[in-house]
Amino acid sequence: MPERRVVTGRSQEPRRRFAEELRRLRTAKGDSLRQLGERLGWDWSLFGKMEKGETLGGPEVVQALDHYYGTPGLLLALWELARADKTQFREQYRQYMALEAEAVSLWHFAVSVLPGLLQTPGYARELLAAGGLKGAELEKQVEARMGRRELLEGEDAPPFRAILSEAALLTRLRDEGAWRAQLEYLLEVSEQPNVTVHVLPFSAGLYGLDSTDVWFLRLPRGHTVAYTENAHRGELIEEGGFVERLQRAYDAVRDMAMSPAESRKFILCMLEEVPCDPST
Repeated sequence: MPERRVVTGRSQEPRRRFAEELRRLRTAKGDSLRQLGERLGWDWSLFGKMEKGETLGGPEVVQALDHYYGTPGLLLALWELARADKTQFREQYRQYMALEAEAVSLWHFAVSVLPGLLQTPGYARELLAAGGLKGAELEKQVEARMGRRELLEGEDAPPFRAILSEAALLTRLRDEGAWRAQLEYLLEVSEQPNVTVHVLPFSAGLYGLDSTDVWFLRLPRGHTVAYTENAHRGELIEEGGFVERLQRAYDAVRDMAMSPAESRKFILCMLEEVPCDPST
């Protein structure tokens, strides 16, 4: 479906409109990204990512931009709409995404693909393209997936535990530079206080989730739901008995996985095996 446009000619999709307004205001001010970063005291690359739709940024930086551009409350209002927008996700995932946004803690097991919350744009793009997406829809879904990562940012970010099967880490991207960036991001995010990353090595042998990619979300009311998925569909599971069985299987897998420190060393060793860009 083509992007809807009305009188202003600007996007009516909240995330894209937010990015468009950021670019428009900076251009009108005559600042480069570097100049903007110097004047506001943030790394200029953050503003570049915000203008590309790769991240929304936090409320503090948006408020600072509102003050700098003399648009009190405008950008913050657009930021709130973009953050709450679930229409960016494909319809079959929207119910899960709504629950993910309100979860007070999350944990995940990855069989063969890294979880969306830990993916870089390069990884997400190659993965989604392999699933058949292309063109504008591909870019829209990459932007949406990058927006999910903001869930793990900020002082109030929920705790997140990810167990990555060794198979997920041995399935490289075709682009070595993008693969290096993905491994570097895994190491970076694993150092956040609310994020715990484990690697389940092949030497652990067979395990109860060997064909199940699963998410668990603990909701504000104390209720936990599970979401299992493959490359073609996902299933939200709310029935308590089934969720509890999946949790027991997850706990058994966690007991077989490497510690967070051992897992970081494992990922670092993998990173050291990826050829560096000759230009660097």
